[in-house]
Amino acid sequence: MSSVRLQSGSEKLASAPLGQSIKDFLNYVIVEAGLSNNTVLAYGRDLKGFLAYCNSKKINCLQQIKPVHIQKYMQVLSRAEKSESTVKRCLVAIRMLLRFSKLTGRICDDFTSILEGPKLWQKLPTYCSKKQVIDLLNAPLPDEPFYLRDKAILELLYATGVRASELAGLKTSDLNLNIGYLRCLGKGNRERVIPIGKVAIAATIEYLRDLRPKLAKSHSTDFLLLSRTGLPLSRIEIWRLVKKYAIRAGLPRKLTAHTLRHCFATHLLTGGADLRSVQEMLGHVDIATTQIYTHVDQERLRKIHKTYHPRP
Repeated sequence: MSSVRLQSGSEKLASAPLGQSIKDFLNYVIVEAGLSNNTVLAYGRDLKGFLAYCNSKKINCLQQIKPVHIQKYMQVLSRAEKSESTVKRCLVAIRMLLRFSKLTGRICDDFTSILEGPKLWQKLPTYCSKKQVIDLLNAPLPDEPFYLRDKAILELLYATGVRASELAGLKTSDLNLNIGYLRCLGKGNRERVIPIGKVAIAATIEYLRDLRPKLAKSHSTDFLLLSRTGLPLSRIEIWRLVKKYAIRAGLPRKLTAHTLRHCFATHLLTGGADLRSVQEMLGHVDIATTQIYTHVDQERLRKIHKTYHPRP
């Protein structure tokens, strides 16, 4: 009797509307998989587009999806001039949806292994010279109302290499300015501890002492960075602030908060830091992700070649 109930339950899941199956998958990755909010939102957007395509082809449930449908959708994205990284991420989202569906008995066959994604060239990260970074850090003006907060934001981004989302999520209890480190949660809720330099410590102390108490309201929480209304600053607001000061400093418009993360890693390696230490501070699971920064320091490579090659 129980096997009959199980079978009927699986059949019910298999015949569920595709939109409902996608909702169930997204709930799964939020609750069980521990993916970051940004990743979940990106997968949601990718699968929303895939759902619209399936609806246009009269594909109503998971069992009707075939490899050819996914391949044709990838072609649709390419013709729409989506970047290779966007197409690849969309394919990853669809693969995860199908694997989840196989795991939960919604489909019998998992054909994700035969799906090929676009071949990506490894793009070197954009970074700035040390002088350009200094110009950016000096862009906030002392007579501006949020000078202390914005100065602390820029200094912390460059001093620690944290992502904008990680900085937005910092609470005052995550800082130990006496010893000089912060604790943050990265992708997959992985915790790491990162040292803070003296300049960033001084800027943060000044902000905590002279401005944050004025921004804090009754509804404010323990978050480190607050807006003028007393609410925590969002990742998007931090990106906008960095963009604002980059333009003021005369730096390229494509410079973002993530560029300071690239600068942090590149300048550390230029100064002689070992790759493992940089990997740990950046929170990379695979050291291959960190190794890309060794390719951008051309001057260092030239010096190594000149010093050690028998015929420089």
